[in-house]
Amino acid sequence: MSIADLAWLPPRPTGFSGIRKGIPGSTQPVADLMQLASSRLNAIESGQLSKSLTKLTAAGIDLSPLAEFRLGIVSNSTTELLTEILPATAIRHGVALQVAPGPYGQIQQQLLDPHSALASAAPDAVLIAVDHHWLFPEAMSADAAAGTRIDEAIDEIAGMIAATRQTSGAAIILQTVAVPAESLFGNYDRRVADSLRSRIITWNQALTELASGTGSYLFDLAALAERVGTDTWFNPVQWHAYKLAHDRQYDTLHAEMLARIIGAIRGKTKKCLVLDLDNTVWGGAIGDEGIEGIKLGQGSAIGEAFLEVQRTALLLKARGIVLAVCSKNNEETARAPFRSHPEMLLKEDDIAVFQANWTDKAGNLAAIAESLNIGLDALVLLDDNPAERAQVRAAAPLVGVPELPEDPSWYPRRLLDSGYFEAVSYSAEDSLRASSYAANARRVQVKASAGNLGDYLKGLEMKLAATPFDSQGLQRITQLINKTNQFNLTTRRLTEAEVVDVMADPRQYSLQVRLEDAFGDLGMIAVVIGSMKGDTLDIENWLMSCRVLGRKVEHAMLSIIARDAANLGITTINARYLPTRKNNMVAEHYPQLGFSRVSIDDSGAADFTIQTDSIDVGELPMSIAHETAISARSADAVANAA
Repeated sequence: MSIADLAWLPPRPTGFSGIRKGIPGSTQPVADLMQLASSRLNAIESGQLSKSLTKLTAAGIDLSPLAEFRLGIVSNSTTELLTEILPATAIRHGVALQVAPGPYGQIQQQLLDPHSALASAAPDAVLIAVDHHWLFPEAMSADAAAGTRIDEAIDEIAGMIAATRQTSGAAIILQTVAVPAESLFGNYDRRVADSLRSRIITWNQALTELASGTGSYLFDLAALAERVGTDTWFNPVQWHAYKLAHDRQYDTLHAEMLARIIGAIRGKTKKCLVLDLDNTVWGGAIGDEGIEGIKLGQGSAIGEAFLEVQRTALLLKARGIVLAVCSKNNEETARAPFRSHPEMLLKEDDIAVFQANWTDKAGNLAAIAESLNIGLDALVLLDDNPAERAQVRAAAPLVGVPELPEDPSWYPRRLLDSGYFEAVSYSAEDSLRASSYAANARRVQVKASAGNLGDYLKGLEMKLAATPFDSQGLQRITQLINKTNQFNLTTRRLTEAEVVDVMADPRQYSLQVRLEDAFGDLGMIAVVIGSMKGDTLDIENWLMSCRVLGRKVEHAMLSIIARDAANLGITTINARYLPTRKNNMVAEHYPQLGFSRVSIDDSGAADFTIQTDSIDVGELPMSIAHETAISARSADAVANAA
């Protein structure tokens, strides 16, 4: 089955039209939207669902838990069809999307003009979707001419990125160019420096480097076209008649791949792969057949297929995805292969949370999420049993549950095709996430056996390090800003480019905080951004990983902020709490730190203030290494900043 079939999604529910038409009057319109969007829809159905989302938006309906996003699109091809189906597709990736397409072919005009329709739409990001027709508008025969055009085009794109940042502050998504099916030289094509294939390969490499250098995102359309085959991706009839960049049969796939990036930008990527065991990780039922009877290992096609499932899980763990087990089994029986089967690749130490019992799987998934201190929407369940998959989708609709074919040989591809673990950045710290969550589960066990909280905290031997934002931490800072929902005082999202702007602005105060303890390095766990003017600091972002709740990390952070503020001549710190569906846990964050409430409105939004000379955080159960966040600033510069 082709990736274009979106086979990891369940079939659309019976009564799709009735459910969709009833959404405006539903008692749970967003849940109904998400249910329909999470099924396998064709382009027409996706377009209809997009209209339902538009109606809810116009009616002012609270779209939580969907994250709002506005995408601008500029292209040398027709984008109306993409615009119609993309909002529905984005719903399944946790985003309430509005699309602002630029007029056909007006790429530079829309991005360079600060008064263009696109700029007026105030997009969060802009997709620059150009293909080989734009890149090489005329045939060229000289190597130098091809190289010159690539250099010129890169300069054009770089100029558009800079102008967009200045006019709207939007992030940029750059799209690679697919190589057309036609070849002038056949097998020799790749060796000719001026062949269209060679030019496009050079362009895509240059575009990738430009994306990295400008903090832009990359939509690898070239890889997608290669995956389905350029013979069918390109349709010359549809191009000449309608200026469609690809065949219409790939509309839903195109939207799916772009929506994944948007979801990842908003921090909606899944964090944990939960594995069923019987007939998912090994063949057969361990309770019935014992270790000797299960199918696993070299020498048989079925045994090797299950090895590949385990190998894929380990590869995901290596890039930072947490592994857990959710199996209807006796626990000791379920753990036995991990401990003693000679062909098992997965070991007990690879599993952060092991749930094997006879409780329903939705309940066990909730327990796994609670143990890891993440939401249900961060979980993906890999389960061979269609009845279990259906039950989990009904009882825990936020959990990702890919459909699986009968043959386990296809499980790894189907899991990876589903796009649940889409990445828009990757750092060394990401690779440590899985071990960090596993260590946190062990911390929970130690805490339960500790005599009191004070003894527990001292026993952790915590070391906290705080520094201003820097390029090394840029990707992780952006991830935290976009993924953190519960301990997030304002839930103000920033793109990587906007974080770079914070770093460059002398009026902005920034802090990135890392923590390690006796169990391991938790990496970056908190971020603060503030705006400085005169003797006042306004905190605009304060967010923290829930993994470190109850450790007095926030008290240590306030002591650091107070120290920096005093060095800058700042006497007053103001802060704001903006309530969301998920962050009610921090409603009293500032009062608990000694801030006075200045105002509060009917929505619960509140303003707070504190004088720096009155801050007293008491004794802290950790050592603090603090690199001043004002090394590039002076008190005079801040005081004089506009």
